[in-house]
Parts: sequence; C-alpha cells; structure tokens
Amino acid sequence: MTEQRFDRRLIAPMIVGSSLNPINSSMLAVALIPIGAAFGVPPSQTAWLVTGLYLATSVGQPVMGRLVDLFGPRPLYLISTSLVGVAGLLGALAPNLGVLIVSRVLLGLGTSAAYPASMSLIRSEADRTGMETPAVILSSLSIANQVIAVIGPTLGGLLIGLGGWHLIFTINVPLSLICVVLGALWLPRTPRSRVAGQIDYAGIVLFATTLVSLMLFLMRPQASRWWLVVLAVVLGVAFVTTQLRVVAPFIDLRVLGGNRPLILTYARQVLAFVGAYSFLYGFTQWLEESRGLSASKAGLLLLPLSLAAVLFTALTGRSPRIRGKLMAGCVFLILAAAAQLLVGPGTPIWILAVVGVIAGIPQGLNNLANQTALYKQADPARIGSSAGLLRTCVYVGALISAAANAHFFQHGATTAGLHDMAIFLLVVSGLLALVTFLNLPE
Repeated sequence: MTEQRFDRRLIAPMIVGSSLNPINSSMLAVALIPIGAAFGVPPSQTAWLVTGLYLATSVGQPVMGRLVDLFGPRPLYLISTSLVGVAGLLGALAPNLGVLIVSRVLLGLGTSAAYPASMSLIRSEADRTGMETPAVILSSLSIANQVIAVIGPTLGGLLIGLGGWHLIFTINVPLSLICVVLGALWLPRTPRSRVAGQIDYAGIVLFATTLVSLMLFLMRPQASRWWLVVLAVVLGVAFVTTQLRVVAPFIDLRVLGGNRPLILTYARQVLAFVGAYSFLYGFTQWLEESRGLSASKAGLLLLPLSLAAVLFTALTGRSPRIRGKLMAGCVFLILAAAAQLLVGPGTPIWILAVVGVIAGIPQGLNNLANQTALYKQADPARIGSSAGLLRTCVYVGALISAAANAHFFQHGATTAGLHDMAIFLLVVSGLLALVTFLNLPE
C-alpha cells in the first residue's frame, strides 16, 4: 500500500494567503505620515486606517472561519483573496481619506479567510493521510507570518521611496492575483458540509457594535461622549450573555470556563500587542515627522527591530519553556518604553536603532510564549476556539494602540507626544509584568 503524504502543493497558497494580513498591517506604519501629508490630516485621523483594518479583521476572521466550515476552504479563499486585489486598487486610487479607510476595511475582510482556510486544509490533509500534521507545515506557516510582519515596515518604506504611499496598496493587486492562481490550481474541491450550518448573526452584530462604540469613544475621548461608553458596556454584556447561551457562538467564550491560567494568557496577549503596536506605529511616525527621516529611511531604521524579533523567535522557538520568555519579554518591553522616553530630535541614528532592537526582542518572545502557554492550558477539545480567541486578543491590542496613537498624536507626531506614549507604554508593560507574575507558567 502506497503511503499517502501531505500535499505540499498546498503550502504555497497557504503561506501567501495568510501573509496578506500581517504585511498590510505592518507596511502601513511607515505610510501614515505621507498619507496624512497627502490629505492634510493629522495622525489622530490617519489612525482610523489602523482601526478600520482591525475592526474588520476582528469580526471577519471568526465569520470566515465559520463559513469555511460550511462551504469548504477553496471558495472562501478564492473570494476573499480576490477582494484583497479590489481593496488594493481602491486604496491606490482613493481621492480622500474616507475612501482610503473603506479600502482598509475591505482589506481586513479580504485577509480574514486565508488563515482559517489554511487550518481547515491542514486538518483535512491529516484526515486524508491518516497521519499527524507534519510540524514543519505548521512552523513554516507561523514563521512566514512572523517574518512578513516584522519586515513589513522596511518593505513599505522601500515601496514608498520607489513610488509613493500608493504602492503599499497597489502591491495587493499582484499578491491577490498570485493567491487566486495558486488557489485555483491547487486547492482541492470539497463538498459543502452536510451539517446544518448555524451562523450566530446576533453575536456578530453585538460584537461589531460593541467594538465600534468603544473605538468611537477611545479615538476621541471626551466627557460629552460618555454615552458611547455606556452603549459599549450594554452591548458587551448582551454579547457575553448570548455567547454563553447559543449552541454555536460567534466567539466561544466557554473556553474560559474557570480556566484562570488561560484567562491570564489572553490578558498577557492583549497587553503585549498594545505595547508592540503602540511602539511600531508611534515610534515610526515620530521618526518621520519629528526626526525628519523619509519613509524609506524610517523603514530601514526599523530593520534591526525586525531582525531582533526574528532572531529571538528562532533562538528560543525550540524550547518548550515559557517562564523565561515571559520574564524577559516583560523586562525588555519596560526597557523599550524607558528608552523611548529619553530620545529626542537630536538623538543619533545608531542609538535609535538600538532602541528598535530593544523593542524587537519582546515582540519575538511574548507572542511565542503565549502561544505555547495556550496549547498547554486550553481544553484539547476546544483548542481551535481557544487559538482563535488568542488571535482576537492580538486585534484588540492593535485597536487599543490605535486609540493611543490618536490621543497622543492629536497635534502631530511630536516629541512630547512620543514621550507621553512612552509613559503609557511603561504603564502597559507594568500591567503586563503584574499579570505575568500573578500566574507564571513553567
């Protein structure tokens, strides 16, 4: 009997498709200042470009995951990656910031299906071959996503240097075409699920409106807008209540079920990514507006940050130990915040590069440690839902960081605003350390 092997033709469409979200998230960091200059708006308004993508992704990925279960990975992959090309073209031709924000929302939706589609393909291949999924497949997918995310600012800077900020949107057109061609050629056709599909429409609406209400307040916090906070709380309570009652919830909150270590892991993930994205977007905008670097030079200056993140992930990735990674991640995030508090317009470039390296180390350690902790702490029967919720925590962290950028850079990416951001990061890193030491995994 011939031994069946994992169909390695699936690796290329899975990697390219799942990289669409991290590359669009990170390239924008160096484009916010040029976009603001083009449309005559401050960072407090361009921050909606970050918020739009993550609001759409926060809602879109669980929805796409459910649709993948119902209709199979192939149609959802092809439709969503096609939407990425449309969104990229719309962004490149956008006449104003409003249209550009719409394109980012479409990008968020379009990049939401590839990851759940990939997980579905991996599972179906394991079923077909009767073998466990090769570790190299999962690690390749994880490493590719992380590498794309950390080199995004440098790539974005090079594209802007070549043809302006429009190119970070235009590049989605060939990427979309590659995904569609690879998907059409190699993704298997699977029959529609015979299980009666249930989509939690109420949960989707309540989750989306809760996030939108909260972000509308956080992006411009004023006492006169108190009603948005009340609305977000009411909607949030209604969301939690419905998710605990329905059979097939939009986000399965039952995975928390008294699991204190897992709850703390989710809290660490949110705080870690508040810190990571606040530094990435805030520090990069300051480099361009106050330090006077071009987008290309700012992207190159962030390359040491990217290399540090990848290097520390590679060096510690094989070790199953969590405690040391979490402790080091907390320490280096505190150091990065403190270092940011000390920089100014006259700080030498090499020192700024060192600050970037310090900030890159916790990015490589915290996410890896939290992923490892989740697989040890989650109920094996609910590992899929637990992993999905961990990704939702990443998006929540990104949304909070966007609100922080909008608040601290209301009048531009000034040095005073950067120092206020540094104080905010010290608070966030302090909370991360507190949550970490409340329950320090082995």
